[in-house]
Amino acid sequence: MDNIVTFLGAAFALTGSPGPNTLSIAAAGAAFGARRSLGYMVGLLAGMIVVMSAVAAGLTSLVLAIPNMLQVLALLAVVYFLYLAWKIATAPPIGEETAAGRAPTFPGGVFLSLVNPKAYAAMGALFSGFTLAVADPATDAFFKIAVLTLVIAAVNLAWLSAGATLTRLFRDPLANRIVNIIFAALLLLSLLPALIR
Repeated sequence: MDNIVTFLGAAFALTGSPGPNTLSIAAAGAAFGARRSLGYMVGLLAGMIVVMSAVAAGLTSLVLAIPNMLQVLALLAVVYFLYLAWKIATAPPIGEETAAGRAPTFPGGVFLSLVNPKAYAAMGALFSGFTLAVADPATDAFFKIAVLTLVIAAVNLAWLSAGATLTRLFRDPLANRIVNIIFAALLLLSLLPALIR
């Protein structure tokens, strides 16, 4: 039982701290509202399930063993983060539905999770640092994925709600633009630690 409590504490700390996924869902909530961002949030969660499965199976080590693969993945991440930050920063205030104001989508959420360096680092720490089912590695991995899926869903809902609350507070178009630009900048800054390594 102690392992589960410690695991949950670490899970909330690692998945709930500001990072690309959490900041992007808060930014989507601020820029597009909670309802329009739900598909994106579900995509982030689906992508994280793929990341967790890859980490649990050891596939990330195999992929990163390919020459220059880390650089290719980093470039993909940077390009997508720039695109997402641009969409968030230039999103019109909620209520001004335009073609330019389309909210991020389910596939975009999946893609962001797959190219998010923090996701792999956090899952690597959680999967290697804790054992929840001693007798069977497959059961251990399954249990970790199930618990982490619930934790990440709760964390994402909290960040989405926080972002949407900011938009409701700042209905003024100028204030809304400032909030969107701040979130876009924070999203790009969250990528820096992974790129500096």
